[in-house]
Amino acid sequence: MDLRPPHLRDVRPTIEPRLSTGSPDWTIVDSLAAYGVDSWSNGFFGISPRGEAEVYLDREGQRISLGLPGIVDEAQRRGLNTPLLLRFPDLLAARLDRLNQSFHNAMQRCDYQGCYRGVYPIKVNQQRQVLEEVTRCGKRYHFGLEVGSKPELLAALAYLRDPEALLVCNGYKDCQFVDLALSAQQLGLQVILVLEMPGELELILDRAARLGVTPALGVRAKLATRHEGQWSRSSGDGSVFGLSAEQILRVVETLRSTGNLSSLRMLHYHQGSQIPDIRAIRDAAMEASRIYVELAREGAAMGLLDIGGGLAVDYDGSQTNSTSSRNYGTLEYAFDVVEAISTVCAETGQAHPDIVSESGRALTAYYSALIFNVLEVNRFHGPTSPQTVNAPSHNFLKSLHAVEARLNDHNMQECYNDAVYYRSELLALFNHGRISLRERAHADYLFRGILSRLQRRLKGLSHVPEGLESLPDGHDVYYGNFSIFQSLPDSWAIDQWFPMMPIHRLNERPTQNAIVADITCDCDGRLDEFVVNGQRRPCLPLHTIDSTTPYHLGVFLVGAYQETLGDLHNLLGDTNVISIQLAGNGHSLTHCRGDSLAEVLGYVAYDPSHLVDRVRDLAASAVQEGKLNSQQATKMVATYQQSLSGDTYFSS
Repeated sequence: MDLRPPHLRDVRPTIEPRLSTGSPDWTIVDSLAAYGVDSWSNGFFGISPRGEAEVYLDREGQRISLGLPGIVDEAQRRGLNTPLLLRFPDLLAARLDRLNQSFHNAMQRCDYQGCYRGVYPIKVNQQRQVLEEVTRCGKRYHFGLEVGSKPELLAALAYLRDPEALLVCNGYKDCQFVDLALSAQQLGLQVILVLEMPGELELILDRAARLGVTPALGVRAKLATRHEGQWSRSSGDGSVFGLSAEQILRVVETLRSTGNLSSLRMLHYHQGSQIPDIRAIRDAAMEASRIYVELAREGAAMGLLDIGGGLAVDYDGSQTNSTSSRNYGTLEYAFDVVEAISTVCAETGQAHPDIVSESGRALTAYYSALIFNVLEVNRFHGPTSPQTVNAPSHNFLKSLHAVEARLNDHNMQECYNDAVYYRSELLALFNHGRISLRERAHADYLFRGILSRLQRRLKGLSHVPEGLESLPDGHDVYYGNFSIFQSLPDSWAIDQWFPMMPIHRLNERPTQNAIVADITCDCDGRLDEFVVNGQRRPCLPLHTIDSTTPYHLGVFLVGAYQETLGDLHNLLGDTNVISIQLAGNGHSLTHCRGDSLAEVLGYVAYDPSHLVDRVRDLAASAVQEGKLNSQQATKMVATYQQSLSGDTYFSS
């Protein structure tokens, strides 16, 4: 019997759901609330009745749901272990549709006479699959590309085929960069060379004259408008990017004096990524519109206003102006930008420019999710007392036992104070050699038990007693098979928050408060800030695990920047990748294996064959010295060689 819901019965059954009996006192509604799924998922992720995390893909208006545990199972059947990076090209296409439709609707509401000409900034996610999907799905919108370096320009030239799409060239430019861009213009592409520095103008005009090309130029303005987001330093007078008003006018005068003023077609500005407050977006659009109008009055051809990036993603689901959220939606963003530009143009009698945006984060964030297995759990307070001492032998230990015995709802503050005091005294005694390690371990166990009981009691109170507001959170540590530095670098570098939850057992009550640590040997390799039931918390509710059943966690919205920024801390390399895409009446899974040990060692200038030779010499010396026999040495070298083809993460 096919147990799948009717809308899934025509899907190729390579991804089978796992069955879970669930808990009578916990449903998926509770999990949806606890992990805030409906707040951050934008309708792309949810939880099935079986308690599985699932992704929602669209086939001609019909929602197709695929369970993430089933995708992991299929990957493992292909020999691909976790950690896995899941990519969903259909979500990238859906985000591209939503962005273009939002601007189209906003322009209709404002009777805007220009059009929307979006470009994808390659730096946000340079993976080939992303570029292919953007250029394929974006063709009906004439969606273009933005580059900021020579490698990105080379990639764009190979994939952009639409003569109506824009190729916006930002970044610092040398002679080779300019020649490549001008050559692309000769091929029929709409290339805009944006001036980042005043000195670039002379170079571009010189190379254009040599090639016999009339360049299409833009100028990047340094706006005074600031915002308060994570990347606020990209905005305001102190920004290192863009030209001041005085420098822009000098560019205009140079172009006028050389007869090239008609080449100036675009004004560009960029306030930084992830702008959380819509007011800053509107204010910047107003200021930029004034500059645009003045450039048109100076005689520049203009016609394009590039508002840069900044369209934020609601990572924490709060819909506020916090750095990990936004207080607006995509349609409101588009409407406020269009209205601001339209208002200024109406006041000054200028024609409406075509609006360009570089909304890379908003396009790609939902595209990827990281899945990893939990290797082990370090419990804050075990269910049973360790065999440390037969009976409390020291008075302070006896006192700590007494505190545990008398703890109730009416003496929590007193018991907490006493527990802290007795434990402190016992630690001092241990440091002076007055009690044994077994006694110290027993004291630690009793103290953690008292904290755990206090925390459970406080959860049921509407008012927390004075002095217990800052009670230390007792938490378990779940060790995940992944590297924060490789897969979630922004979490470490800038305290970026990413939504996280188990991908199964979501119809069971999570009983443990936990933080998550990776397998790097680094104190920064931990996740200890989460959104639970709509509030920032230092712990994530997770389930108890055993050694016989895998337990998988998912980190979502990691499609922007994370793959490219990830590094090789502890030489942990790229993870295995699975791409899931609707195809025909079913779906297709394609995979890419992660870095092998040999590949990662090669990145840091080790030659694997040379390493094998050195180990072989070491084994031969061990045989000569009688430490190994020849059979043991041969086996040791073979094991070393075989290891080089394995991946860098824990394998079962």
